[in-house]
Amino acid sequence: MKTAIWWIRRDLRLSDNQALTEALRQADLVVPVFILDPKLLDSEYAGQARLAFLFAGLRELEKNLRQRGSQLILRRGDPLEVLTSLVRETDAEGIFAEEDFSPYARQRDGRVALFLPLKLVPGVTVFHPELLLKADGTPYTVFTPFSRKWRSLPTSGSPLPAPDHFFALPVLESMVIPQKPDHPAESSFKAGEQEAERRLSAFADSAIFDYSDMRNRMDLEGTSQLSPYLRLGMLSARQAVWAAQESSQSARTTDAQKGAETWLNELIWREFYAAILYHFAYVRQQAFRAELRNIPWRNDPSGLAAWKAGLTGYPVVDAAMRQLRATGWMHNRARMIAASFLTKDLLINWQEGERYFMQQLLDGDPASNNGGWQWTAGTGTDAAPYFRVFNPILQGLKFDPQGDYVRRWVPELSLVPNKYIHTPWEMPDDLQKQVNCRIDSDYPSPIVDHSLARERVLIAYRSGSGLSG
Repeated sequence: MKTAIWWIRRDLRLSDNQALTEALRQADLVVPVFILDPKLLDSEYAGQARLAFLFAGLRELEKNLRQRGSQLILRRGDPLEVLTSLVRETDAEGIFAEEDFSPYARQRDGRVALFLPLKLVPGVTVFHPELLLKADGTPYTVFTPFSRKWRSLPTSGSPLPAPDHFFALPVLESMVIPQKPDHPAESSFKAGEQEAERRLSAFADSAIFDYSDMRNRMDLEGTSQLSPYLRLGMLSARQAVWAAQESSQSARTTDAQKGAETWLNELIWREFYAAILYHFAYVRQQAFRAELRNIPWRNDPSGLAAWKAGLTGYPVVDAAMRQLRATGWMHNRARMIAASFLTKDLLINWQEGERYFMQQLLDGDPASNNGGWQWTAGTGTDAAPYFRVFNPILQGLKFDPQGDYVRRWVPELSLVPNKYIHTPWEMPDDLQKQVNCRIDSDYPSPIVDHSLARERVLIAYRSGSGLSG
């Protein structure tokens, strides 16, 4: 074909972009297009931090395209209407896009495909959910056998290089990439595929080998922090998996290899949740487990507000929530602790937390975010037992032993001794004065007694489901 449209969605990169590669293979002229979709921009799950990261990523992509003789065409509107107009303007004979698996994406793409020559190409995950089925053709709902199936499939070779150049485009109308909203003030996430590749290379050369031991320590830099780049496709799933496999093969010790394999396992969890959303779209509206759809959740606006603000009185929970607001990101162990506190200690519906995280996270992904929340709440596939209730004090002591994470994000507690950093309400009055942290004045008392809350949530889960244990 003479002309094709590369419809960019969650693939803000030139390297290892299978949709772009296929467009360039089949057409002489490729028109790179990104559409600002009002249905996504105005969704209750949209987030300002993620939008800022998206716009910054588009600016980086535009720069990379111009260096290769092309440019980014940016338009706003209904995707079918925008693409129909562009096909008319360019005489494009094909539209190439990376297939996505959320309910909205599938509905949108199905509608476009009815009227236009849309070709969907892999890329959001390494393997399509339809390739990851049991022998009887049904989807997996437990991670371990899913992981075995995933690992049994042959990966499709090394990641593809970025194209050297494009043919110049004809004059086409394009919006200026918005400068607002602003990136979170304390965020360390620079947008763009060069930054994503730099981070991946640095992680795969060093920290990945200690990942198994260090990934749960909130006070240390033990994780890859690549999730925002995977979310918007500044890094491909295949690039990440390839790096993990290369590191595993080059590891010099059994422990180092375990680190690389543990990170690969986390990437497979990402693919598992994508497959769950693909096969069971209803999880966005209700619990995966039917017997846990009638839990008597509490309506607690003040508790929800305290949790969002990082003012629960439990330092590790508050540090997690303040890190989220300040940076648009949160350590994965902190996500589990914060989610457990909302659903188990406060007995507030996990969907409230799911929505808030989507509104705040740079890496807010419908599949992974939903899967994580339902796992912690005990309502999802392959979930933690409903009677597992994280103790925020013990979690802090174990995964932030010196209180460095707490002190970083809850400055009111910066002078509190290690002995009291996770239980500041136990400080004697004279010590509170000495460290300039008076409980109920400078920092709140716990808004709930954890021991009593644990009993309350177990009763609620049993009464709402008929479960025992």
